[in-house]
Formats: sequence, structure tokens, C-alpha cells
Amino acid sequence: MTALVMAASRGLGRASAEALAKDGHDLVLLARDKDRLEQTAEELRSHGGAVDTHVVDVADGNALTAAISTTLGSRGVDVLVANAGGPAPGTFADTGDDAWRAAFDLVLMSVVRATRLVLPSMAERGRGRVIVIGSSSVVSPLSGLVLSNAFRPALAGLVAALAQEVARDGITVNLVAPGRFDTDRVRSLDQRRATGAGVSVDELRQRAEQGIPIGRYGRPEELGALVAFLASDAASYLTGQSILLDGGLVPHVG
Repeated sequence: MTALVMAASRGLGRASAEALAKDGHDLVLLARDKDRLEQTAEELRSHGGAVDTHVVDVADGNALTAAISTTLGSRGVDVLVANAGGPAPGTFADTGDDAWRAAFDLVLMSVVRATRLVLPSMAERGRGRVIVIGSSSVVSPLSGLVLSNAFRPALAGLVAALAQEVARDGITVNLVAPGRFDTDRVRSLDQRRATGAGVSVDELRQRAEQGIPIGRYGRPEELGALVAFLASDAASYLTGQSILLDGGLVPHVG
């Protein structure tokens, strides 16, 4: 089976790709950074499967469409991991129209476009997995991340609606909503918050970890393991869900 992973060269996308490779999937990896993408591909080939790459900014609709169409011209896509880097931080007051448009293309439309392209081949095969990487902001807004707070919940709505439409085709659609994970993105946000608070990054992280019931940030491979499960036959009855993976950080019911 073939898994197409977006924004796959680092962080949660890379962890997802590695978990899928370990489970025996061939991979198609999309990312912007050519050197890092090729390094990732070379490392993941050690698991024995084929790994193809496309240098793509997933926010660029034309480039994303071209890369996925090229893939579909030579093989089917059994698993889509629809991932993208986080949108720019900021409050409502300091976020202008250009940032809103960029976040719309990056967070929401990248998922819409990629999913729309792969669904026909999945339906023809009678099996498919669409796994969207979101954020805990689908459940509770995050301070200073207005763009994430606006567009990540839209992904949850999309997942819930689409799952109803494609279930009879053997396709499941789910969203993984990570909390604080030890990634470049979270470290960058921590640095920004620490500077604003006038404390060291280490002190800010210690405070943040104290607020997580499990007592630490998540490890990317833990999210990768969940993605691999959602891609498996064992998860064939699980669809339309936004699964919070946050060490207990965000209490919620339902």
C-alpha cells in the first residue's frame, strides 16, 4: 500500500511517515525543503519500502495538485496524511488580510485539495484512509494563535461531514489533534512566548509541562503510532472523529 504524507520532512509529518514505513507502506513524501526532504527519504528507505518525493509547498494549490496528480498517474494512494506547517502566530488585532488568506490556503485548502484528488482512486479500490493532522485548538483555543483557532476547527467539521459521505466506499476520515509536542514549531512558539513573558525558554517549558497531567510534551513518534493505527485495517470501524492526543491537557466531554 502507498501512503502520501504532506509536510513530511520534519516534526509530526516525518514521524507519521516513519511509522507508516515501519508498517510496510511505500511512501510519497511532500515538503518544501529539498535537502531535508531527500535526507528524510533516504533515512526512511532503510525500512525497505519505496520512497518517492516531491518538493512542494502544500499551500500552493497548483503545485500540490500537480504533485498528487503525478503520483496518481503511476499508482493509487491508499493513505493520505494531510499535514501542514502551522499558520503564523498572532492575535486578531495584529493579523491582516494577507495572513488570513495564507492560513486559509495552508491549513484548510491544502487538506481540501489533496483529499479531493485522492478520493476517486480510494473509492475505486474500495478502501482508503484520510488522516488529517490538526491541533488541540479544535477543542480549545490557544492563546496568541488566532489563525489556528479559526481554521483548525474547520478541519474538524470537514472530517465529520466527509466521513459520512465516503463511508460506504470503504474510506475512513479522521483527524488527530495534537497538544504540545516536542517539535520545531512548538519550540519556536515557546521561544516567542518566553521572550514576551521575560523568562527563559527552559522556565516556560517547565511551567507548560506542569500543566500537562502526564507531565511532559508529547514525542512525535507517539503521534506517528496513532497515525499508523488509523491507517490500518484494525481501525476500519473508526471514522469521522477528532482524536485529542495531548497528555490530558485539555479536559473535555464528548
